[in-house]
Amino acid sequence: MADKVRKSVVLYKNLGRINYKDGLAAMKQLTKLHMKSMKSNSQSPNTLIICEHFPVYTTGIRDKSVKDVDYLEKLGAEFQYTDRGGLITFHGPGQLMCYPILNLTQFIQNVRCYNEMLEEVGIRTCKKFGVVAKRTSNPGVWVDDCKIAAIGFHVSRWITSHGLALNCNVDLGWFDHIVPCGLVGKGATSLSVETWKNINVEKTTAPFIESFQEVFNCELTQVDSNSETGMKNSN
Repeated sequence: MADKVRKSVVLYKNLGRINYKDGLAAMKQLTKLHMKSMKSNSQSPNTLIICEHFPVYTTGIRDKSVKDVDYLEKLGAEFQYTDRGGLITFHGPGQLMCYPILNLTQFIQNVRCYNEMLEEVGIRTCKKFGVVAKRTSNPGVWVDDCKIAAIGFHVSRWITSHGLALNCNVDLGWFDHIVPCGLVGKGATSLSVETWKNINVEKTTAPFIESFQEVFNCELTQVDSNSETGMKNSN
């Protein structure tokens, strides 16, 4: 699959642990840069955002099934509608969030293939920790009947936003209060549960970056998290 994708440079930002709304703002800013460059016949850099979030339940804007927002917020989490695909899920500490803001015309102009590429990144990252994960007929990345990575993204004019959430050492109890992604009878797992080791986001980031580069056939170059596109200052 990766050999179908042209080699490209992708900028990489690690924003650390941030509020979900700040993550949305960062994605929106980069998406706007892409849209603006398309109007002027120029190119805006492709960017990968890596971060963690404080506890938050999110769902796609078309999901009308969520009735207990007050209950979820009383648990200590925020609640946020988003423009991604998919139903309700949880994001929080111990979960690696991957937000590729890419112009797919520079990679592969096929939404299904893009989804499969995100799945493959999750599968390869798990493999680097000795965890056998797979894709199924259901969305996301799975270990048996338990989801280890959720996928939900948005594509507009071939510009992507949102992406993948990989469970590292997240408290899986947060998922007990919802039906994750609307899949009744399915559970959630994490790298830590599957390996019996404490594998946090920091330990997962480098293997994840390596997997992303393999699948998207790109070179990730880290930039200052506080800048729009500028290179990280090494002085």
